[in-house]
This record gives sequence, structure tokens and C-alpha cells, in this order.
Amino acid sequence: MNNNKLKITFLGGVGEIGKNMTALEYNDEIIIIDAGLTFPGEELPGVDLVIPDMTYLVENKDKIKALLLTHGHEDHIGAVPFFLEQISVPVYGSRLTLALVENKMKEHPKVKFKGIAVKPRNVLKLGAFVIEFVKVSHSIAGALALSITTPVGTVVHTGDFKIDYEPIDGEMTDLSRLGEIGRKGVQLLLCESTNVCRKGYSMSEKSVGRALDEIIKSHADNRIIVATFASNIHRMQQIMDIAEKYNRKIAFTGRSMINVSEVALKLGELKFNRENIVDIEKVDKMDDKEVLIMTTGSQGEPMSALTRMASGEFKSLKIRQNDLVILSASPIPGNEKNVYNVINALYKLGADVIYDELADVHTSGHACQEELKLMHSLVKPKFFIPVHGEYRHMKTHKELAVTLGMEKRNVLIAGIGMQVELGANSLKEVGHVKAGQRLVDGYGIGDMDSNVLRERKQLSEDGICVVCVNINNIEGEITGEPFIITRGVVYADEQESFVQDAKATIIASLKENDLRGAEPSMIRASLRRNISNFIFRRTKRRPMILTIVTLD
Repeated sequence: MNNNKLKITFLGGVGEIGKNMTALEYNDEIIIIDAGLTFPGEELPGVDLVIPDMTYLVENKDKIKALLLTHGHEDHIGAVPFFLEQISVPVYGSRLTLALVENKMKEHPKVKFKGIAVKPRNVLKLGAFVIEFVKVSHSIAGALALSITTPVGTVVHTGDFKIDYEPIDGEMTDLSRLGEIGRKGVQLLLCESTNVCRKGYSMSEKSVGRALDEIIKSHADNRIIVATFASNIHRMQQIMDIAEKYNRKIAFTGRSMINVSEVALKLGELKFNRENIVDIEKVDKMDDKEVLIMTTGSQGEPMSALTRMASGEFKSLKIRQNDLVILSASPIPGNEKNVYNVINALYKLGADVIYDELADVHTSGHACQEELKLMHSLVKPKFFIPVHGEYRHMKTHKELAVTLGMEKRNVLIAGIGMQVELGANSLKEVGHVKAGQRLVDGYGIGDMDSNVLRERKQLSEDGICVVCVNINNIEGEITGEPFIITRGVVYADEQESFVQDAKATIIASLKENDLRGAEPSMIRASLRRNISNFIFRRTKRRPMILTIVTLD
């Protein structure tokens, strides 16, 4: 080893779940690990996606050698098109991961995409970095950990993983290779923390398959609808195998379900007789016992297929008495209310519903405590930074590492924008770069403090009031009655009296001023101030106010 330092910059995925993005920098060379997104909450009205702020990378784009993808989930690949719009470099990942990215790139036809597929144990040299890809189990096929040899030592990034002793594809996490890498010496471990608060082991994916088999077998006469994550190809494979076992045709619905299944079938990640797939439009004409519908909407997303079925707004299929709906997923924190609203609506329509509280119909793709302990024991890192978790997860992961013998001073909890330096005998924070969230809204990309977002919040909370006034500029008199429109300001039974009082306020305020030759901007400002004060006295709200002044 030499005395140079490896700089690591965290642009996402620490202190939060989602939008994972990490940069490793040695001298004038940078490699990027993942480019993910997260989905907006209620505090971001109208926003479609949230991606990392990539200002630091754009400023240093000439140094960037490649983008390395650990797997194909949105929180790891969702921001790839936006990254490539600004930085043109090769993208490395498994075959399925790149196929999912290529599918996304169809919505960005002008962006250049060069994907290079890699397999487990492939070795790639990029300047000062030598990267080996290591097979790991996860809730999507093609997941990889990264062993990155640098001039200051080896860095292992686990990506998202679990240790499944019964993997659907027959290939479990490559523990032997991780052990070999650990024996050679690992300077730093970056390990995911999502399930660090859960004791024991994660349940095997095959256990879920066995539970689903029993449920579907015991409901032989029901029409069956299964909602699961479109990206969980191993779960989809099991459901398709069960459907075939019980002579049921499969119908896919939901855009992401259709897209992912098509990509996976083409790559051979899903193996199924295409003749057993039927169009969703034909399902209502089939006997209930002959069909199984696989759909999106396991998280109660407002526009998903299952949510629309539950609200009776899905044209291709109506929920009825003989339907069994299986939610083969657990609610992501924050989604519980939406999920239970869908479950309640399905019950009201007469369907039976089975979900994770009633049966083992889901397992996580993330390592629990005992699996994380095994990863640490195999890799034996000198230094450790927990990633992919909220602060509580990372703090718990630090404590877990310490119980395994790691010194507290050798564990660092990172934050968004933090830069740390790794040396032969040191790991320390050295500064911060511009980082955070960028908001994708249709074709636009903005910041958290943008006027657009503030205005949307104001509209959603307090409504809008539009005031139109005609003024004779020469005589300084109001011509005609002021015209007022409100939306979201007062309730219907108050509307008439409110409008009349508002008009009186407008007329009185204008008469207080000499309007002859007055500038429209001054009249508008006066109007806005007076009507705002009137509305606040009346309602205790501050709606957005638009004033239109026409001079005759």
C-alpha cells in the first residue's frame, strides 16, 4: 500500500432507504456504485420521482470511468437515465439489471446507453480499480456484491443481499468467495442495513412458495389474484409454476408487471410456456378455477392495477364474490394506510384476502441480524461503514459490528454529501459536497426549495382566489362588478356570502385610492394585500391570490 487516500462520497442511500449512489475516487479516477431513486411522499405534491443531486459528479465527470450496478431495483437503477443525460460512461451490471435499464432508456431515446454485462466472479480493471463481481441472493435475480481492489486496500460493497439456503435459481450467495476475499484482507466493508433491526434469519423464498402452493391448492374453485413486486422474478417464477401445476392460465396486469415479465422471459430468467399466458381482457370469459392473475399494487399505490380493481375502476376485471386476493408482499413503512385501505375495499366487494399478517406469503430480500453477522465474519473488514438504511438502522448496524469485535473508532456513520478518506490505517470524514434531492416532475427537474413546490403546497393547503377588476384609468372608477373565483378556500354553503363580502372589500379598498393614471402593478399589489387580509380574518387561511386588472 502507498500513502495515497481513497475518497468515498455518499450521494444517496445513507440516512435513508432509497436513491442509492456512492462514488469511489482515487487521484483522478472515479467509479460510481448505483444510481437509484425514491418515490415522493405527500410532502412533495405533483412530483414523480426523487433522485440524487449529482452536482459533484457533473463537476468531475471527466474523471468518471464507469457506473457499476449491484442489481435492478428502482432504488439502485432508477436514476440511471438522468445520470447518463449528463455523464456518458459505460454501465456494468448483470444481464437482467442491464435489460431493465435498457427498458427504462426507451423513455429517454436521445440518451446514449452502453451496457456491458458481467457475471459472478468476472474481474474488471478500470484504472486504479480492480472490481470483482460476487453472486448474492436478493429478491431480484442478477444481484451482485462488489469486491473493489484499490491502491489503499480492498473495499467490499455488499449491495442488497440475503443468505438464502434454498434459492430459486439454485445459486446461493457465494459465501466461499466472500470468505476467500476476507482472508486476503479487506480494508473497508460497505454493508446494507435494511433489516438489521430484525433478529434471526430471513425466511427462504422457497418457504413462501410452499405457503402459496397450499393456499392456491386449497382454493381450487376460486379465481385467484396475486399482487407482488414486479421485480421479484423468483416470486413470479414460483407463482407461475404453481399456476401450471394446478392447470391455471396466467394473466399479467400492471405496466411494470407486464414489462418486467416480458424482459425476464426473453432472458430466460423466467421459464414458462407462453401458451399458458392469456390476455387480461379474456379473463372474465374463463372459469374461475382456470385462471390466476398476477398484478401490481401490493403497496396500495393509487394508480396501480390492484387499487383500481378495489375501487371498481379497472375496466378489464371486476372484483366479485368468488375471488381470492393474495398480497404477496409486506407494506413498505409509510404505505400501511394505503395497503389496508385496499384490503378493506376488496373485502367490501366480497373477495377473500390473504396478506402477510395471515400467512407466510412474503419474505424480505434483505439480510437479518444473523446473516449480517455471517457477512462480517467472512469479510473481516478493518473498517466499516453501514449503508442502505435510515440513521436508526445504521446506528444499530454499528452496534452489531462492535459486538462482533470491531473497534468503535473503526466504524463511521455517513450522511448524504459526506466525503470520507480511507488510508492504510485510517478512516475519517474530510468534508461535504453539494448533495441531496432533485425532484423529477414530468420533463422538469427541480430542487426542494423551488417556487413550484411551495406554490403547490400552498394550493393544496389553502386553495386559490382569483380577483378580476375593470377600471376606467382616466376617471379612476371601477366599471362593473369585481369578479371573484375561489377554489379550496370556503365550503359551498359559505360561498355566496363570502363572495359578496369579498366584493364589498375590494370596492371599498379601491375607493380609498386615487386610481386615475395609476399603474396596474400598484393596483394589483393593493388588491392582493387587502383581499389577503380579508380572507385571513374570515377563514384563518392564506390562499394563493391572483389579481387581474383591466384598464379601460
